[in-house]
Amino acid sequence: MTGMLVYAAGSQPALAGDASAGADVFKQECSECHTTREGHNKKGPSLFGIVGRHAGSLAGYKYTDALKNADWVWTEDKLHWYLSQSARKANPGTRMKYPGLDDPRQLDDLIAYLQSNH
Repeated sequence: MTGMLVYAAGSQPALAGDASAGADVFKQECSECHTTREGHNKKGPSLFGIVGRHAGSLAGYKYTDALKNADWVWTEDKLHWYLSQSARKANPGTRMKYPGLDDPRQLDDLIAYLQSNH
């Protein structure tokens, strides 16, 4: 079967992230520290509306200088870059301990889920 793709009956190859599957990834990977509820922070800031938001800018959350001084907007590409590696490598000085998500499909699903929360 080398070189052959096998899909379960009824499934299709993912061409883009699946927000529904991403909700499960969020629950497994992120929910200990983050929520997607607007106005509710945990150890980390709420990720409601993160796509399109400037890094370190959510009112009411105390960010490290590393994120307050990050000069970027959370786009799909930036989230993909950030979450595919250790947070401390992506943003030295952050207190976020996340080691990164190395499964490209889960990463696409997670980003689709985050993008759906506006």
